[in-house]
Amino acid sequence: MNLDPSLEQRISARLLDVLIRAGLVLVLAFLCYRIFAPFLPLMAWAIILAVTLYPLQRTLAAKMGGHPAWSATAITLLAIALIVVPAAVLIGSVGDSVQRLVAGVQDNSLQVPPPRESVAAWPVIGDKVYLYWDQAHRDLPALIRSMQPKVGELARMALGMVASIGGGILKFILAFIVAGIVMAFGESGARASRAIFERVFGVQRGGVFTTLAAGTIRTVAQGVIGIAFIQALAVGLCLLAAGVPLAGVLAGVVLVLAIAQVPVLIVTLPAIVYLWMSGNYATGAAVLFTVLLFLAGMLDNVLKPLLLGRGVDAPMPVILLGALGGMATAGILGLFVGATLLTLGYQIFMGWVASNPEFTRQPAEVEPPAKTADVQAAPLAPS
Repeated sequence: MNLDPSLEQRISARLLDVLIRAGLVLVLAFLCYRIFAPFLPLMAWAIILAVTLYPLQRTLAAKMGGHPAWSATAITLLAIALIVVPAAVLIGSVGDSVQRLVAGVQDNSLQVPPPRESVAAWPVIGDKVYLYWDQAHRDLPALIRSMQPKVGELARMALGMVASIGGGILKFILAFIVAGIVMAFGESGARASRAIFERVFGVQRGGVFTTLAAGTIRTVAQGVIGIAFIQALAVGLCLLAAGVPLAGVLAGVVLVLAIAQVPVLIVTLPAIVYLWMSGNYATGAAVLFTVLLFLAGMLDNVLKPLLLGRGVDAPMPVILLGALGGMATAGILGLFVGATLLTLGYQIFMGWVASNPEFTRQPAEVEPPAKTADVQAAPLAPS
């Protein structure tokens, strides 16, 4: 069939126009993404914090005379204080310890206690640990000079770790500031979010998905805070039982680090080193407290699969799989994003399954077996 040349020309022009517009939209979207990409993690954390703290902000605003900006500012300042003060104490303590260590090595005033004979009996690593420990006891500067390349590499790794922790804390503080701004305009933000969900998923499902996404984020965040309290309590009890100095302060530092999702091992590992270097513990007690502190430092990896995802209108395995898969893919930020996305995807899929048209047509098309039997038996009945 031959088309009218003028009609074919109009269709071609229209198709070309659509393709050009679609290409321009894609280019614009790509450029916007490139510009906004450096701020994506910061904005994601800000939205997560804002959604989590928004009920508290509304309650506080009602008690402050209906001023959402004041309540958001108060929550932001309090959160920053709770992060900055323990972090400053930790960094200052680490800096002083490193300075004393370097000074003690330089003037040969640092004394390492002699190793116990039982150390050599440790499986696999006992001989090497005993050898290095004995050399450190007899001549620490010579041992450090012999290990100079490795010591320099360890120093660079330590500096990189400290810089990473400092950068993470700074990003978290900036995220709290942005979250405070978002909470100050919470009502308009909630309406905009609902409008976006309604535009994407439809008016009927938009409100349900908005509530589901917010509930999932709050549940995961509350689970993280609850896990942080449990982990801080476990580490604090272990430190008290071991008699480590400043156990209460270190437990508070653990709480803040766990909430900020900084590895708690940076507190427990120095405590373990203190147990072995102080010479105040027998080998059995040192091994016991080492195991307890190490397990307490890794406790969050066990509690997250158990506590995350409670209280959300979705099956527990869906929340847990989303949280664990997101965390494996994108770290702690993926914990929230993965749980939210998989929950929304599950609800969309189950809604599609429930809307199967065959389920609605089957009762009207298929008659009950008893009635069908009566109809078939009627012609056979005697007249």
